This record gives sequence, structure tokens and C-alpha cells, in this order.
Amino acid sequence: MTKPFSLQTLMKLAQHQNDSATSRLGQLNRQQQGAQQSLDTLLEYRKDYQARLQEAARNGMNPADWRNFQQFINKLDDVISQQLKLVEQSKASTQAGCNEFDAARRKLKSFDMLQQRHIKEQKKIAEKSEQKTLDEHTSRVAAYKMSNLEEQNK
Repeated sequence: MTKPFSLQTLMKLAQHQNDSATSRLGQLNRQQQGAQQSLDTLLEYRKDYQARLQEAARNGMNPADWRNFQQFINKLDDVISQQLKLVEQSKASTQAGCNEFDAARRKLKSFDMLQQRHIKEQKKIAEKSEQKTLDEHTSRVAAYKMSNLEEQNK
């Protein structure tokens, strides 16, 4: 009879941790992509607004409009700066998630390797037991035949 894998509970826990780390990493990747897309959109918007300012300046504009344009661009630069920080934080979180995922995956692989060894050992034990049983049966049959031959020769 084979023994159950004694670390099965820990392996299930490692599997759960791996699944959680995988899910979390996916979520962090989506957040990072969203933050980067927002930054890209803001940068594109600033570029377009800067081009409009230059076009308006070429066509001539009054000082109040110029000031409004500049104030808006300054506010846009502040938002871009905040978004850059958010992107950097998101990248750091994603890297931490990658590290967590890698650790969980290594742990799961270790338990899986131990389980595979356990299965091989149990298979060897079962094969030896089966061979022993077969040898004992063969020995009994041979002994029975020998005793029958001896009785017939008497």
C-alpha cells in the first residue's frame, strides 16, 4: 500500500499562493499599462496644446490669452509630473509582483519535485512488493511440485 504524499497540504498552499501571485501580477500589469496610457495621452495633449499656442502666437494674440495658455500648460505639466510619479510607482509595484510571482513559482516547483520523487519511491516500493509476492508464489509452486514429484517417486 502506498503512503500519501506527506507535504500535500503545503503543496496545495503553495499552489494557492502561486495562483494569487499570478492574479496579482496580472492586475499590477494592467494598472501599469493604464497609468502609462494615461501619461501618453497627457503628453500627446500637451504637445497638441503647445502646437496650438505656437500657431496662435504666430497669428498674434493678446497678453491675457497668452497668459491663459501658459497657465494651462503649467497645470498640464503638473498633472504630467504627478502621472509620471504614478507610472514609476506602478512599475515598482509590478516589479515587486514579479518577484513575488517568481518566489511562489519556485516554491511550487520545489514541492512538485518532492511529490514526483515521492511517487517514484512509492512506485519502486510497490514494484518490489509485487516482485516479492511473485517470488514467494513461484517458490511455493516449485516446492509443491517438488513434494508431489517426491511422493510419486516413492
